[in-house]
Amino acid sequence: MLRRTLIALLFLIPLGFTGCGSGNPHLHGKVTFTDGTPLDKGSVCFLKEGYLARGQIKSDGSYEVGSLEENDGLPPGTYQVYIDGATVEDTRSPTGTSPMLDADMTKPETSGLTVTVPVDNGTLDITVKKPKKK
Repeated sequence: MLRRTLIALLFLIPLGFTGCGSGNPHLHGKVTFTDGTPLDKGSVCFLKEGYLARGQIKSDGSYEVGSLEENDGLPPGTYQVYIDGATVEDTRSPTGTSPMLDADMTKPETSGLTVTVPVDNGTLDITVKKPKKK
């Protein structure tokens, strides 16, 4: 009898977690250059006291933030925002890539972007500058 009860519990426990969302507010938006064209590579990163969440930028510039998986939201609070991995292939560069935006946008301490995530869902559209010509 005890064995059947344990086996039943093993099957029922996972059902209790099915459909449970993170409960965190969902945050999404679009990243565009000052000329209106979308940034189509990289991730929008949200940093708060050692907690990092990111949203993969899609080809149309849109993103949805997730911490453990895409679009599972963010706990409410204030975050530093920066963009990571926005590069293009460049055979003339020693690293083989060139940045798609100003370097100051790639670090939380220099991006100048902060956002307070509300208790409800929200939208954060970001406008970035293309890198300065050398």
